[in-house]
This record gives sequence, C-alpha cells and structure tokens, in this order.
Amino acid sequence: MDTASQADPLRRTPLHDRHAGLGATVADFGGWDMPIEYTGTVAEHTTVRQSVGIFDVSHMGKVAIFGSGAAEFVNTMLANDLDRIGDGQAQYSLLCNADGGVIDDVIVYRWNDDGIYIVPNAANSSTVVEILQHAAPDGITIDDQQLTHGIIAVQGPRSRAVLDDLELPTAMDYMAFTMCEWRGTPVTVCRSGYTGELGFELIAPNTVLTDLWDALLAAAESHGGGPAGLGARDTLRTEMGYPLHGHELAPDITPIQARLGWAIGWDKPDFMGAQALRAEREQGPSRILRGLLATGRGIPRAQMTVRDAHGQIVGETTSGTFSPTLRQGIALALLDPSVAEGDTVSIDVRGRELPCVVTKPPFVDSHVR
Repeated sequence: MDTASQADPLRRTPLHDRHAGLGATVADFGGWDMPIEYTGTVAEHTTVRQSVGIFDVSHMGKVAIFGSGAAEFVNTMLANDLDRIGDGQAQYSLLCNADGGVIDDVIVYRWNDDGIYIVPNAANSSTVVEILQHAAPDGITIDDQQLTHGIIAVQGPRSRAVLDDLELPTAMDYMAFTMCEWRGTPVTVCRSGYTGELGFELIAPNTVLTDLWDALLAAAESHGGGPAGLGARDTLRTEMGYPLHGHELAPDITPIQARLGWAIGWDKPDFMGAQALRAEREQGPSRILRGLLATGRGIPRAQMTVRDAHGQIVGETTSGTFSPTLRQGIALALLDPSVAEGDTVSIDVRGRELPCVVTKPPFVDSHVR
C-alpha cells in the first residue's frame, strides 16, 4: 500500500460513487482511493472462495503498444519470453532493472505481432510507460490508457455463471483472452485473476464501466456473491503465495529470490537485467522466498524478523495475514537459502515468538484451471 503525498489528491476510479453507495471503507492504494471492504474482509474472502466476488481494480495500469514489430520490441524489454504464447493468450512477466531487481510485474496480452497490451501495477504504471516510451523505436506507439479504461475482476467458482448471464464469452483456457462487445462497446475478457479461483478480468472503456459493474454485481448477487474489496484480494493472493510488488518483489528483490525463475526467458538473446539474473542463477541467490504456516496463535505481518530454531536471524517476512480459509496465520518471507521446507522457525510478532513451519505455497488448493 502506497501513501500519496498531501499535495497529490488521491485519484478515483469511475466506480467510486458505487463503492460509496455500498458503504465501502476506502484507503490509498498506489495513489488511488480504493475500497478495502464492504461488509468485512473475511466475509468477502469467503464469498470469493465459495461463490463469486466482484472487484474494482481500475487503478491498475493499462498500456497499449502497437506498431510493426511491437511484440518483438516488448520481448526485448520484459523478462518472460513472448514466443512462449500465441495470439489471444496472456502471460505473467517482469520488467527488471540492470541489477536484476523488479521494477514491476505485469500481465501481457498478445493480440498479434504488432499489438500488445500490458497491465502494470497502479503505483508503477507511469514508470513502466516512461521506460517503454524511452526505449521504443520509431513506429512503435505506447498508449497510456490508465485514466481512460477500467478493469473489473470477477472471481470465484460461480464467475463463469455471472459472465454467462451477461452473454459474455467464457469458453477459454486459463490465461487466454478474447475481444468482444458489450452494449456496443469493445471489452476484453481474460480468464485470469489474483485469487487462485476460477475467474475473469474485464478491461473496458470508462464510458461503459459503471453499467458493466452494475450488471455484473446484479448477476453475482443472484448467484450468492457480491462486491469484494482489496482487503480480501490481499488475503486471497497471500493464501496462494502470489507476489505483491513492494513486498515480495521490488527493485532490490530479483525474480530468482522470489522463486519466479519460471517467468524468465532464459534462452532469449537479451532482456532488461539479463546479465545480472544469469549471474545470480549461476551463483545462487542470497535469499529465497518461502511460505510460513503459523503453528501457534498470532497473526504475522510484513517486515517481521524470522529466526531459526537456534534463535539466529534468517530473514524477514514480506507479507503476513490471518488466513480465513485455514483459520490461522500465514506469511511469505525472504529467508537464507539454508532454511528448508519443513524446518521450524519463529516470527517476532511485537516481541512474542510465533512458531511456524516453513512450507511451499500455495497454502490452499488452486482452482484457476
């Protein structure tokens, strides 16, 4: 969570009035005034796991990149290999700095060789746009759509039924997308999400976003679902072990340390940070992201010290929360490579040691496929 300066008023998505009307508690996320919860984070988390939740994630960046060779250009910038996917597919990728640290993690939509769409994190979107614009060759256009388009996420086992009610396409594989029209307006529907459940993310122009939200929410409520805030989104993603930039990823945290080597195109000739990442892979990382499952009572949070069974400091938590599904504390932590799965460690929770078992996320089963 980022705090905007007092001189910079928080931005609002086109759905802000809808959130206010639902009585949402709001807070600053990446400079945007966003809903944290409506009826309670645990209740909304449970609704997504059991039925369906509707999230406003319009604060995220939206960047269209087009022109002859757009895909080839993007492939020289991002770590993952776009040649691994075809037209109509999406891919998780990373924009790294020269030291291999992560400037941002993004979702890349491949329209075709000459058209790419990227969804960066809200706080990093302008930085990603600036880097791409500076590097883009003549003939490649970088169109920043963060303020003209929104994103609504429909997540949970009943998400397909919700889209079916609106006659939106759902017959697609995980991380595939399609362009369609809803009430005469182009909408992109991707089978993706940040919760570990069956889900879809819809990108639409602001002109239709409120009507789309109303229709999706009405359909969700008819299937036992409802609106969900970013508080539930965070507990859901932590249960899955999904990284959050500024926590598990940062300019001084590399994909290798975050166990995201699978999202790097090692066989590509070059990409930003390639030399540093190849050297780190050869030498081995100085720290590794692990999951911690609390075996005692307590709720871990980010930036808490982790000690081994001998009391030696072996790392620090990057995220921590109460798991509504497991009904116990869970955390993600960057730990010394000597710490292995199954080891017992403790987290210093405000001066009290919380015993934990080192594990490999996800903490709960995934249902995305």
